[in-house]
Amino acid sequence: MSISELDNLVRTRSLKTEPATQAEFEGLIRSGMRRLTDAAKKSLAPESRFDLAYNAAHALSLAALRWHGYRSEHRYLVFQCLVQTIGLSNAQCRVLDGAHRKRNLSEYEGDVEIDEALLDSLLRVTNEVAEHVNKLGRVPT
Repeated sequence: MSISELDNLVRTRSLKTEPATQAEFEGLIRSGMRRLTDAAKKSLAPESRFDLAYNAAHALSLAALRWHGYRSEHRYLVFQCLVQTIGLSNAQCRVLDGAHRKRNLSEYEGDVEIDEALLDSLLRVTNEVAEHVNKLGRVPT
């Protein structure tokens, strides 16, 4: 997909266009980076680390989407758009999709057992998202 494909998602009402502010963009990055830092702390319970890593991934992914002037009300779509917004690979997006499914099982069905391999993959991909997002620079006006 390309940015024009994001425009197609606007036409189907899956995304909205909305200019971001620099303060919003920086706030999302700050929130994501703090959570990512805490998620790396092995002294925390795996469930806490997973929650922190997942929410870091979402904040950073949303920052990328907002930088491009789009907004989504659906968490999964924010992750799927990373291919267009920062050039993330499909394999990396599948890791985030797996984390999203696990997050939903935890939130809505009480399945809180965290697979260490998923947590490690989530941390790795979230760090890669952070690298890309931190290179975006100022929000286009």
